[in-house]
Amino acid sequence: MIDQDGYRLNVGIIIANKQGKLFWGKRVYQDAWQFPQGGIRENETPQQAVFRELKEEVGLSPSDVRVLGRTEDWLHYDLPKHLIRHYSQPVCIGQKQIWFMLGLEAPEESINLSYHSTPEFETWSWVDYWQPVQDVVSFKQQVYHQALIQLEDCLKKFWLSSQVIEN
Repeated sequence: MIDQDGYRLNVGIIIANKQGKLFWGKRVYQDAWQFPQGGIRENETPQQAVFRELKEEVGLSPSDVRVLGRTEDWLHYDLPKHLIRHYSQPVCIGQKQIWFMLGLEAPEESINLSYHSTPEFETWSWVDYWQPVQDVVSFKQQVYHQALIQLEDCLKKFWLSSQVIEN
């Protein structure tokens, strides 16, 4: 869905392991790494989109994760001019995203990048919390920074603190 301003409604997914490292996926056939993300369909809530995209892109089910938090407002980024498809209607000038922080409850072996017939990622790794801001494509850096700032407390409060108690 593209809104009246030309932004595609989208969700971003940050998956944390029990040590606070983040899932970082390498896009198929590209030298580009990013968090899972995907469009919100008509009549779909952001949380429904997160769980659909989570299954499609990394093979995880809602029971494999715990929702730790989400951004309150939409975060936007504009596409570089050379990536805008002016022949498509309506024209999409960027993404408008709600970001979710998820804690991985299942064993990491549950991650299955080839669950969907057309995978988004070819490989993945766990990375330090702030690494994605430096490593993502430049036009997404500000949104990644905003999302990680807004969701850092959720990770600390609802995930990392509970891991100390459980261990």
